[in-house]
Amino acid sequence: MTGYRRPTQTKSTPNNMSQLSDSIVVAAIQAAPVSFDLPKSIQKVAEFTSKAAAAGANLVVFPEGFLSAYPWRYAFDATIGAREPRGRKWYAKYYNSAVAIPSVEMDQLCEIAKENNVYLSVGIIEKDGGTLYCTALLLGRDGAVLSRHRKLIPTAAERLVWGRGAGDGLDVVDTDIGKVGGLICWENYMPAARLALYQQGIEIYIAPNADDLPSWIATMQHIAKEGRCFVISVNQFCKVSDFPSDYPPFTPEHHDRKPDGSRWEPDDILSHGGSCVVGPLGTFVSQPVWDKEEIILATLNKSDIVEARLDFDPVGSYSRPDIFSLTVNTKPGVNVSFKEA
Repeated sequence: MTGYRRPTQTKSTPNNMSQLSDSIVVAAIQAAPVSFDLPKSIQKVAEFTSKAAAAGANLVVFPEGFLSAYPWRYAFDATIGAREPRGRKWYAKYYNSAVAIPSVEMDQLCEIAKENNVYLSVGIIEKDGGTLYCTALLLGRDGAVLSRHRKLIPTAAERLVWGRGAGDGLDVVDTDIGKVGGLICWENYMPAARLALYQQGIEIYIAPNADDLPSWIATMQHIAKEGRCFVISVNQFCKVSDFPSDYPPFTPEHHDRKPDGSRWEPDDILSHGGSCVVGPLGTFVSQPVWDKEEIILATLNKSDIVEARLDFDPVGSYSRPDIFSLTVNTKPGVNVSFKEA
């Protein structure tokens, strides 16, 4: 495969604007995978990326856990003090549909980016050893892996099935379309993590997520205005029918119900979407889209960032390094290292 390449330009001075093109087109893919089916889900990545590239997109962004499932409403039959055999079997299915780095599946993703000459951001469930991680990949136009960010803190029941990321994934990559980075879902509520990205001069902030509450949109507007950057928020539009027919939460014998007490039906919506693109003053470049599958296109203008920083720059005019400081441990999350004698 095209090998993992850690960026060498991520620590550039924040106030030195990158060579962000005067305007670029980005695409947020509000769709669902074929959950627990990795080959079919990768085919959806290929199809959506091709369509977005044909529409002029330079950067194509997919939601959190797109390959190959965000396991809506299922904690794999685990309760405090007990785990059930069925949950272990479904965890094995989840693991088997995850993406290893390197792998044939990674080769396919790299080739999709290369064939379409786009930067490709994909939310994957990554398998490494016996652990799964919620990971955001950024692939270059040439198919190289520019960054791999593992979610630092899985949220609530996610912690059962996903491991924790490390500081080596807090990258901002300097590209020909701008300085690109981001955080996954509720990591965006971690002020120190955001500041680590601001300090690297982030211009295009990618936020794959699984939050379709209206309050999430306010968060995206706040981050764009706070960071004086463009924010691409991308979430799945997902239905019960996007999961296997025997997926436990939605089978008749399972105890799970909709909020009104009724049983789940194939057309019931699990995630309403809300994907959007926000400009550096907190206003929408592309309004939130709800309750449908869509390729959301937006044109980003470099001058908007420059103009927004006239009166506020989080790591420039509005920073106080004489008062505040932040130390980021960028070492990989490896607890055993081998050295020759």
